[in-house]
Amino acid sequence: MKIFVLLSRIPWPLEKGDKLRAYNQLKQLSKNNDIILCALNTDRKANKKEAFSALQPYCKSINFIDLPGIGILLNLMAAWLNGNPLQAGYFFNARAAKRIHNLIAEHQPDLLYGQLLRVASYLRKENLPKVLDYQDVFSMGMKRRLDVSSWLMKPFLMTEYHRLQRYEAAVFKDFELKTIISETDRKLIPHPKRDEILVIPNGVDHEYFSPILGDKKYEIVFTGNMAYPPNVNAAAFLVQEIMPLVWKQLPDAKLLLAGATPDITIRQVASKKVIVTGWMDDIRDAYAHSKVFVAPMRIGTGLQNKLLEAMSMALPCVTTSLANKPLNAKLNHELLVGDNAVEIAGHLVKLLSNSEFADQIASAGYEFVRRQFSWDTANEKLENAMKRLVQ
Repeated sequence: MKIFVLLSRIPWPLEKGDKLRAYNQLKQLSKNNDIILCALNTDRKANKKEAFSALQPYCKSINFIDLPGIGILLNLMAAWLNGNPLQAGYFFNARAAKRIHNLIAEHQPDLLYGQLLRVASYLRKENLPKVLDYQDVFSMGMKRRLDVSSWLMKPFLMTEYHRLQRYEAAVFKDFELKTIISETDRKLIPHPKRDEILVIPNGVDHEYFSPILGDKKYEIVFTGNMAYPPNVNAAAFLVQEIMPLVWKQLPDAKLLLAGATPDITIRQVASKKVIVTGWMDDIRDAYAHSKVFVAPMRIGTGLQNKLLEAMSMALPCVTTSLANKPLNAKLNHELLVGDNAVEIAGHLVKLLSNSEFADQIASAGYEFVRRQFSWDTANEKLENAMKRLVQ
C-alpha cells in the first residue's frame, strides 16, 4: 500500500507520547508499505534536518509544513467564533490545507492516515479510504483538567470540553476506520457506535528499554514531558503532598523529575532532594539510576508510555487507578496503585524499605509488560486493518 500519513507534529525527537506512537508506527508500516509523511510544525526551534535524517529510512517522501505564529492566532480566533475546539483551530491553516490536498493528489495514495483529532479537518472530506487515530480522548482530558483548575479557568475549559465532545462525534462518520490507544479510552468517545473503534495500544522497545545496572543515585523517579499539564499536575502532587510523607520516614530520599521542557512550577521545586533534569539525551539514565518509579497521574487520558518503559527496565512501579486502568496490570503483583498521597507514599516507603518485595514487583511487572506490550504486535494489527479497508 501507499499510505499518506498526516501528523500534527514532527515525530522527532521522541519526547512526547504522540511522537513516540507515530514514529514506531511509521517504522513498522514502512516494512511492507510506501509511506508519504506530512507533518505540521509549530515549533520554531525544531531541528528539521535532524528529524529528516531520523525519519528518512522509513519514508518515501517527507514533507514538513510550518504553521506561522500569526496564522495560529487568527485561526484560534476563528475556531472560537465558529464554535470549534481550539485543539482543532490551533493546527488548522488554509494554506497548509491546500498543500496537503495537492500532496495527496500528487502521490495518489491508497489510504490516508491522520493522527489525533487535530488533523481531522484536513482529511475528512478527501475521497479516499481514511483512518483517524483518536489516540486519546481529548474531551475527557479537558474535563479532568476542569476538576483541578482555578475558578478563573473553569468557564473556558468547560466550553472547550463541550466543543471537543461535539467534534469527536462529528468527525466519526468521516473516517472509515477509527483507532484508539485503549479499551478504557474507547468507552469515553461520545458516539453511539464507539465499539467500532479499533484498539491499537502502544508498545515499548524492549531491546532498548532493558534492565541496566547502574549506581542508584535516586530513590524515586518520575519521567515525562514536563510541560504537559497532566505531568505538571502529577509532579506538583508528588512534590507537595506525597514526598513530605515519604521524607517523614526516609528523610534522605531523593526524587528525580526527568523530562523535556519543565514548566516553571516544576523548576521552582528543585532542591537538594528534588532534582529537575530538563531534557535528557538518554532517558534510560533516569530509570537506571533510580530505585522506584512513580506516576501519580490524576488527570489526562491514554496509556502511559513512561510506565511501560519503567517496567521494561525492571523498576518496581507505583501509579494511580486512572493510569492503571488502560494498562490493566495486576494490583499488588505487577505494580502498586494508590489514589491519594497517603496510599502512594506508603507504597513508595514499602518498596524502598523492603528490597525483596521491590524485586518481586519489579520482576512481575517486567514479565507483564514484555508479554502484553509490543510495537510489532500492535502495528501488525493496525496494518491488517488498513489492508482490509483498502481491499
